[in-house]
Amino acid sequence: MSKLALLGGAAAVTKDQKDTFKWPVITKEDEDAVLEVLRKGGMSGTEVTKKFEAEMAEWLGTKYALGFHNGTASVQAAMYGCKVGAGDEVICPSITYWASVVPAFSLGATPVFAEVEPDTLCIDPNDIEKRITKYTKAIVVVHYLGHPCDMDSIMKLAKKHNLKVIEDISHAQGGIYKGKKVGTIGHVGAMSLMSGKSLVAGEAGMFVTDDLEIFERALAFGHYERFDGKIQTAYLKPYSGLPLGGYKYRMHQLSAAVGRVQLKYYEKRIKEIQKAMNYFWDLLEGTPGIKAHRPAGASGSTMGGWYFPHGIYKSEELGGLSVTKFAEAVRAEGATACGPGCNRPLHLHALFNTCDVYGHGKPTRIANSKREVRQPEGSLPVSEGINARTFGVPWFKKFYPEIIEEHALAFKKAAANYKELLKSDTGNPKDLGDWHFFSHKQ
Repeated sequence: MSKLALLGGAAAVTKDQKDTFKWPVITKEDEDAVLEVLRKGGMSGTEVTKKFEAEMAEWLGTKYALGFHNGTASVQAAMYGCKVGAGDEVICPSITYWASVVPAFSLGATPVFAEVEPDTLCIDPNDIEKRITKYTKAIVVVHYLGHPCDMDSIMKLAKKHNLKVIEDISHAQGGIYKGKKVGTIGHVGAMSLMSGKSLVAGEAGMFVTDDLEIFERALAFGHYERFDGKIQTAYLKPYSGLPLGGYKYRMHQLSAAVGRVQLKYYEKRIKEIQKAMNYFWDLLEGTPGIKAHRPAGASGSTMGGWYFPHGIYKSEELGGLSVTKFAEAVRAEGATACGPGCNRPLHLHALFNTCDVYGHGKPTRIANSKREVRQPEGSLPVSEGINARTFGVPWFKKFYPEIIEEHALAFKKAAANYKELLKSDTGNPKDLGDWHFFSHKQ
């Protein structure tokens, strides 16, 4: 293998990248849809949003869909729809974006964090069961970085303990788990549709379910103009007219207009993304130190739009080389998306340990809890070590084999020259990863 660019050799990535990484794809059709809303003065209406909701429900195969102004609101409404409230516990992964979890605080509930599986990076069903108590109301599963969770095991657990399952599919719109679209397997699905996601509507969120009561609770919570006499859930009827949560959560119709056009072409676009990403990982199959983060080919599961793809790093196969040094070498080759780590484990952040958000006089994490639920350092060892075992890879939006091959070569070169890299390796920093997320730039 040729000399590393980091050590003075020629870089692996040299070709013009063309539109390989351009996203979202905005065409005249998107622009015209937005202009139509603007010219009609319908920015704060709901007629376009309702059409988008109907199309989302049809695409996913659910009875109901409800648009929100962002994904965080859709997660909060999903929790409320599942009757999460004061004193309840919600089990969720520690490795996720904060919006999958923090909305529980506003409902008087508390998160209980579970481990993730080291290869799927998704919540570990075996660890979920250890954390179920009489106070548990729901499980939030996150199809993390596009990889479907083990939904069969999770739904079996939920049924056994009479729990609701909320699927956060913000990373996995269009992903398949054993032939079923993610977001349609649990009791309710919630997602972000912000401009960095694989399915884009600008800044927006969507909520889907087959359960009328869950849908109408979410509607009542933050959609005052639609919480009206048409509500069928008996105990909600006396309160119609005003939002129960005091929130105004409707989706902006400029976003709905964009979302409708994006959804129209989404399956075609993600098919090309899947072809490109799988080709990349096929090229790297068998390379020491790195493993694809994707479902097995015969599983009947897919990664959807492959939002922020990552790889699994096996330092022990490269003489103990840190993922930080490995990623530095790959970036020097021109594959600039290769950064070390992913999200930091949330259970270690001060928000979940010492912060008094609402003035309870004690940390919010335990303010409404009936027991001590904080999880100190060392309590979730897999999650706490996951950033040393993950790295970013290019998110190819187009299938250009020659460009993909150059990027794959960058990873191969770093792995093949690990002994040279070990000579200057200072290890991983303690603060590896990020609380927020990754840059939306390639």
